[in-house]
Amino acid sequence: MPNDDDLQALRERTIAQALARAPADGLHTTALPWLRLIRASAPAQPVPAVYEPGLVLVLQGRKRAQLGERVVHYDAMQCLVVPMTMLPRGQVLEASPAKPYVCMRLSCETQALTELLLDGDAPPEGNDAGLHVAPVTAPLLDAALRLLQLLDSPQDLKTLAPLVQREILYRVLTGPLGPRLRSLAHTDGVTRRVGRVIEQLSRRYAEPLSIDELAELAHMSPSTLHLRFKQLTALSPLQFQKNLRLQQARRLMLGDGLDAASAAHRVGYESPSQFSREYRRLFGAPPREDISLLRSAAG
Repeated sequence: MPNDDDLQALRERTIAQALARAPADGLHTTALPWLRLIRASAPAQPVPAVYEPGLVLVLQGRKRAQLGERVVHYDAMQCLVVPMTMLPRGQVLEASPAKPYVCMRLSCETQALTELLLDGDAPPEGNDAGLHVAPVTAPLLDAALRLLQLLDSPQDLKTLAPLVQREILYRVLTGPLGPRLRSLAHTDGVTRRVGRVIEQLSRRYAEPLSIDELAELAHMSPSTLHLRFKQLTALSPLQFQKNLRLQQARRLMLGDGLDAASAAHRVGYESPSQFSREYRRLFGAPPREDISLLRSAAG
């Protein structure tokens, strides 16, 4: 069994691999659409974020995520497991130019995660979800290192990378979090039914959706859905949809160069003034000013 020195040596090799592929601050894509690297050289203020289903493996530094009143911290000894799309406020707490914050973000389709959960033998227990922190073990870190090394072998990626992705998720789901997360995979569970609503909102955020329609999908009354949804996400279903719209509009303005009115219309807003008000409420600045600040920060 690896000792602390072996684990630290493994971590340093993994950090070196990640930093070589993320040479500057920011979000870095890879040849694998479901694997991204994030680097930051200084602590930051809390920012609204979209956490997609999957795993965030911090290799160096420390971060926090807040979902309503719940706050979780995770660092190089812990990883964050996100069973379904969540909208927390994220904040890098520890980072410096000499030791930048760096993490691997592995996205995973909810269906694939569900299938892997059902492969386990532990009985389901609990009925909560949202954000979960799991310990980082040597086998998990070793699989992460092998995944990064695979990026140097394009001919092997298509065949081997999905196997390593599944191994990484397996290492987490067979650990202490396994029984709690396995409850999400059972079709009749309250959390799984709310999860179907989250999936629907994530796909159809730009469309007008009624609480009655969503409640029917979850096989709940509107009042029960509202209660259960807020317990899970800290938002009502329609607040969740609104925040998804605003996040997507921000991406369209920043990445595709759309102006505020065009982005607002694209994500389902009919009133540009309402869009501007709600955007400022979420991000702390009106659209044009916020995008200008983001571009300046990116250099």
